This record gives sequence, structure tokens and C-alpha cells, in this order.
Amino acid sequence: MSSLDDVKDQGYGELVDTYGNKFQIPDYTVNDIRNAIPKHCYERSGVRGLAYVARDIASLAITFYLFNRFVTPENIPSTPVRSALWFLYTVVQGLFGTGLWVLSHECGHQSFSESKILNDTTGWICHSALLVPYFSWKISHGKHHKATGHMERDMVFVPKTREVYATRIGKMVHELDELTEETPIATLIHSVAQQLLGWPMYLFFNVTGHNYHERQAEGRGKGKVNGYLTGVNHFNPASPLYEAKDAKLILLSDVGLAIVISVLVMLCKTYGFSNMAVWYFAPYLWVNHWLVAITFLQHTHPTLPHYTAGSWNYVRGAAATIDREFGFIGRQLLHGIIETHVLHHYVSTIPFYHADEATEAIKKVMGKHYRADVEGGSLGFLQSLWSSARWCQWVEPSPKAVGEGKGVLFFKNRNGLGVPPMHLKEVKPKSRRTRR
Repeated sequence: MSSLDDVKDQGYGELVDTYGNKFQIPDYTVNDIRNAIPKHCYERSGVRGLAYVARDIASLAITFYLFNRFVTPENIPSTPVRSALWFLYTVVQGLFGTGLWVLSHECGHQSFSESKILNDTTGWICHSALLVPYFSWKISHGKHHKATGHMERDMVFVPKTREVYATRIGKMVHELDELTEETPIATLIHSVAQQLLGWPMYLFFNVTGHNYHERQAEGRGKGKVNGYLTGVNHFNPASPLYEAKDAKLILLSDVGLAIVISVLVMLCKTYGFSNMAVWYFAPYLWVNHWLVAITFLQHTHPTLPHYTAGSWNYVRGAAATIDREFGFIGRQLLHGIIETHVLHHYVSTIPFYHADEATEAIKKVMGKHYRADVEGGSLGFLQSLWSSARWCQWVEPSPKAVGEGKGVLFFKNRNGLGVPPMHLKEVKPKSRRTRR
């Protein structure tokens, strides 16, 4: 990192991340990033993309066939052994399903092929099969990329401010630095709920998305807030997440879901819900788990800043992401979405099979601003779900920040980890004298 004097010369004061490292705001441009990437990395092949889709669908189909053919009472009389094998089935299918989800994600970014029709058709079919509203998600996810790290415009995993966190736990803002450690069981309950319910809660209620809908350009956000039955969701064409021109695409996403749900109902009637629970719904929950885990860990880390409106710009926001490592599973089954996410936020149209090379190229431009946490490999990735939940609970400015630097926010926690929260004095309301 640069010296503290260098940081102060920027006019931001002393910026310090949660670990206590001095932080310097990125000073390069998007063109610097784009020009550093070899031209062939921008090339997209529809044939290659479809081959990966075929591979993932074949993996799902072959796994289904093998388990239904061989993991039976006739072949394996032991019920516990069969149960363990079918649990393994749900895990494996969840990983293959997540891989297909990632390819649909590529379609949404138009990095799948040079044909928009092929991209959107493939994405709509594959995402609908996974109960994802393709166009609805594509539009909101695009806004996430345009405002990554922005406290008022980002669309996913926007962290709580100190004020919001204090309100959630029924405390005053000045009390947070005095609280006792959060119990591990409380962290565990929150993490399990996030992994199990996070994705549907996001789709239905915009949980972890921004809550500044009043600023929606067409006025659709007037009086709207995130929550139950408020209309802020990914299924309503009138949702403030979208504009009027998006309505047909939102409906098309809903049609895709309706078709798949109808097929699932028919299959449940034919083969029984218990069979479908193992064949489809349990792997579906694993897909949701991996999706939430990946997204959470891409944007939540003690070194990552978030920005208020006055301090944010695109380059700064895109750098507020981090690459991680998930070994063979991440690079082969999940198509590198975990290992090359920083690049993805700068140039989202580069296909995943060129992302490693492009990542190496942009590291030379980003320098100390590039973030990666690969310690422990695959196990380290899984452990980060716990450590990030313990370290990253709300954001606030650095104590010695000045000017625009006060809009650069870093994670804090009540667990005594890293730089402690600022000590704030209690603000007592002024007493008023009654006039007689």
C-alpha cells in the first residue's frame, strides 16, 4: 500500500479498512482496464457456449439416470446407505444446476455469443427451468453492475449503515461500540436463513437491494419500500425496479416460470411429491445456496469499501469486489464465476473461458487495488461464509476521514474483530421551556 502521506494528499483524510490497512481510492480509468485486455478475450462463440450448456444438461441427465437405475432397494438394500447416496445426488445435481445457472448469467450479460436472440432464448429457457425470472433478473442485475458498491443504487447485498443496524437490533447508534459479542448461535441462525431463504426473499421482497425507490425516474417508486406485499419484486411489471418499457419482458419471464411450475405440478402428480423433492426441489435449494454464497462473498470482505452517492464512481465501485478460489468445483463446474469476478464487473461481456487471461491482464493496471482472497482454497471459500458474517455487520466511515473520504465506508462489527467501531457520544434531545 502507499504511505499514509500519499493517502492524505488525496484530500480524503486517513482511510482504513476493517483489518486496519491503509486504503487508497483507485485512480485508473475504465479505458485503462479495457485497453490492457488482449483483443481475442472479447471474442464470443455461440457454438462453444452451447457446448457448455449441453455438457451441463448432459451431466444432470446422466446423474439422474445413474442414481435412479442403480441406487434402488434391489441394488442397495441398506436404507441408510441409500439415503446417504441420494443426499450426495442432491449435492451433485445442485452443483451441475448452478453451472447451468452461471451459463444463463452469461446469456444475460451477452457474453454467451454475439447473437442477442441466441443469448436471450438460451438464458430464458435455462433460467426458467431453474425457476429464475430471466429478463426480470437480467434487468435488475444489469443495474447492480452499473452501481456496484453504491449505497443508494446497488441492487444486491447493500450493507446496513450503522443507523440501520442499530435500529434492527433495538439499540441506539452510539451504543454499538459498547455491545457485547454477538453469540455464535445468532450468527449461525442468520447465516442459515440467508443461505436458505436469501434468494427467494430477494426475488419476492428485494431483500438486500437498495431501498431508495422514490427516486425511480418514472415515479413508480412513490410510496414504495422493500418488504412484504409492497410491489417491490421481480415479478410485477409495475415494480419500481423496472421501467414501463420493460413490462413485456417481465411478463415473458413470468410466463417462463408458469410453464415450468405447471410441468413440476404434473410431475408431482405423476411420480409423487416425495420423489420430486429429491429429484428436483432439494437440488434447487442447493442451487439457491450456491448462488447466495457466491454473490455474498463476491461483495462482502473486510478489505472492501462501499461508497455514498457523493464519493462513488464506476471505477471505484467495480474495484469493490473480490476474487476467491473454489478449486475444481469453481473453475470447472461453476465456470470460473468465483475466481474472476473483479474482471466481470469491469467488462461483463467477456466470456468465462477468456476470463482468467483477462484477469491477469487487468491486475497490471489495478495493482494494489485488485482484491483476492484465495487462502485455504475451496475450504477457505466455505469458511469465509462464517468469517464474513462475523466481521462484516454494518458500514461506517473511517474515524479520520475528511471531505469526500467520509463517503468511503468500511465494514465494522460488534465482535471485537479488526478496527473497532467509532465511539460516538450520546446525543440528548434539548429540553424546551414552556412559554406562559
